[in-house]
Amino acid sequence: MSEWRVQFDANVTFSNGGALQAQEFRLDIPGEDISDDALGELFVRHLGLLMVGDVTIANKTLIQEPHKGSRGVEVTAPERRVIDLSHVIEHGMTTHTGLPGPEIGDWLSFADSHRNYAPGTEFQIGKISMVSNTGTYVDSPVHRFRDGADLSGLDLGRLVDVEGIMVRTGERVIDRKLLLAYEVTGKAVLINTGWDRHWGTDTYTNGQHPFITKDAAEWLVEQRPAVVGIDSMNVDDTDDGSRPAHTALLRAGIPIVEHMTNLDSLPPHDFRFHAAPLAVKGMGTFPVRAYALT
Repeated sequence: MSEWRVQFDANVTFSNGGALQAQEFRLDIPGEDISDDALGELFVRHLGLLMVGDVTIANKTLIQEPHKGSRGVEVTAPERRVIDLSHVIEHGMTTHTGLPGPEIGDWLSFADSHRNYAPGTEFQIGKISMVSNTGTYVDSPVHRFRDGADLSGLDLGRLVDVEGIMVRTGERVIDRKLLLAYEVTGKAVLINTGWDRHWGTDTYTNGQHPFITKDAAEWLVEQRPAVVGIDSMNVDDTDDGSRPAHTALLRAGIPIVEHMTNLDSLPPHDFRFHAAPLAVKGMGTFPVRAYALT
């Protein structure tokens, strides 16, 4: 689906005096073009401006890029879709440097099952051995805190059929100011950095991944989202041994989904997020089949 945004300069005068100027401002638009008058109205709605006199638009440039979620723009999805947001778990794959990859095989092979069933009838029973931090997974509070909730104690309401919001950023350091414009309370906040393009390479695990700062994590805790997800190797800067993002979010009971993928396929809002793990008692982390319904 092609999406368009517009970059422009604006000058707003107010009926009660004063003015507002904006340079190189960007907004989502529903089609591939927009008039200056319609853009002026959209700009006013997006900022929630009152007592506006005149709006002058200049230097308008149309840009084909994914929507970021501008207020006042209605985008109608062409159809309901299921979007898979999880990496495939494969034998021997690497999720984190230093952690063993999964060992996947047969407990009962098709050939060995022949002795148990009638001719022409066969079954396979697989087995897998892996660390819990494999593929796309969810962290529960006990991953960080000994007395925190484990996988079996997670509130499924935070992980199933949750209204989602997309935060798209090209920054490595995701600080508070990059999040302030979003209404995140009660929502699944998915941070799209594009780092998943390095999955399966040394770059993915080289420690230069995008991460959430301590200040940003504390702001999220104040806003009380249902769950926070990211498509990079870690929600924290792995050079910081205190892991401030994990600490703040998991202390507040906010699950974290790491190593997501395909977030580029999501709209900025109007989707439902699902990422339920197995209810394993005594374990803090486990792979999920994360997906979204648009």
